[in-house]
Amino acid sequence: MNFLDTYLRFIPWENFYFGNSLSAYFFALFFFLFFLVLFGLVQKYILSRLRTFAKKSLTDVDDTLVAIVATLTPPFYIFLAFYSSLQSLILSDFIKQMLHIVFVLWLVYQIILALQILIDFIIKKRFSSEMNKGKKSIFHLIGTLSKSLLWGLGGLLALSNLGVNVTSLLAGLGIGGIAIAFALKNIIEDLFSSITIYSDKPFEVGDFIVAGASTGVVQYIGIKSTRLKALQGEEIIISNKELINITIKNFKKMKKRRVVFTFGITYETNTEKMKEIPQILSDIFSSLEDADFDRAHFKSFDESSFCFEVVYFVTKKDYTAYMNIQQEINYKIKEIFQEKGISMAYPTRTVYVKEEIKG
Repeated sequence: MNFLDTYLRFIPWENFYFGNSLSAYFFALFFFLFFLVLFGLVQKYILSRLRTFAKKSLTDVDDTLVAIVATLTPPFYIFLAFYSSLQSLILSDFIKQMLHIVFVLWLVYQIILALQILIDFIIKKRFSSEMNKGKKSIFHLIGTLSKSLLWGLGGLLALSNLGVNVTSLLAGLGIGGIAIAFALKNIIEDLFSSITIYSDKPFEVGDFIVAGASTGVVQYIGIKSTRLKALQGEEIIISNKELINITIKNFKKMKKRRVVFTFGITYETNTEKMKEIPQILSDIFSSLEDADFDRAHFKSFDESSFCFEVVYFVTKKDYTAYMNIQQEINYKIKEIFQEKGISMAYPTRTVYVKEEIKG
């Protein structure tokens, strides 16, 4: 111990080198080692605790926090310790400026890395369920655009902290941005139309829809257009921009289908048989599955028949199921009407000719 005291007593602590005493350098070294151990232990402790908690937790939020903390690698906190320890020393303006630039850029970089991980987590959490290729591509694009915007804002923040006047730069970028926006107007409209479709979900792949004059099953939702497979078998391609501006009927959202149909009987049918028709139709529906009878009425006197209107509900969404039920109803109506002598009408016209007898 005496040897150490003697040795330390002979060290020229008060000698100055590059504007700082040897003791100042010693304390800077001490603080560097202190901060290095402190940052390292804190990062390691937090990361270890988060990983332990993440294994027990049922959510994936903690996994995101683990990924964010893991970005604080040893090079970053070594530089952070180095930068912090040098604050007690007198340094040249050039070295101070260089250190400050590296610190600001590195800090902004770490913040952007953390926000990127957060953006990926939000997109995955919100839109990961049953994503087809179209959804994956568009949300990959959204993530890329968000990260690009983030890097742009980070760059402006870094420049502002480094003393650069960003006001004139933003003004120039604003004018350039307007020109670019006009040039990319159609692409941007299609992109935001796609985002609207994916966010509002008026339809999804597999839905049967009527969009304006087009009818079919949704096959693919892309960035620019949506593809339908028509009932005839051909493919219909509709712009997403057009889709969000027209009325869309989505039959998949329908819980049950309301069906209205009419038929006519001849004018020769007597009133008593006509009064039996609503009950006949009610009895027909009582023997059918997946069809709920609503009403049947003598609606009007048509040109060549008494017109009856029938309303019922099909409890299945499938169009083929509806057609099968309607076909069965038609068969039963024809069969029972034949048995009861009720004649179905067909378009006829009676012309009465007046004959004048000249005397």
